[in-house]
Amino acid sequence: MARIAGIELPSNKRIDIALTYIFGIGRASAGKIINKSKVPPGTRVKNLKDEEIESIRKVIEAPEYKLEGTLRMDIRDNIKRLISIGSYRGARHKRGLPVRGQRTRTNARTRKGPKGAQIALKQKKVVSKKG
Repeated sequence: MARIAGIELPSNKRIDIALTYIFGIGRASAGKIINKSKVPPGTRVKNLKDEEIESIRKVIEAPEYKLEGTLRMDIRDNIKRLISIGSYRGARHKRGLPVRGQRTRTNARTRKGPKGAQIALKQKKVVSKKG
């Protein structure tokens, strides 16, 4: 099992798919990384040689790729900045609502959370005053 950028890549996946397990690498970036490192794209992770793993690691550690912790930190800082300057997008982040113009009258369950549980009305007992 290969360990790249602090992530254990699954052994029986192809290397172009396995690289997408790293936060910040999608299918397109994985393809570019594999082309630069000159590794055949159909190779399974378990069949990679140490030199191939090292060449992939060198390409990934280049400054053009922001991955894992630094990428998460940048995203978090950008959201904090939007909130602090009081922008519309920051207000949406703060309230936990969709940020990019989606409708919220219906279909916003992912951001807004599930509907609250319905509470049944309780009827008060009528106490009769008999004379």
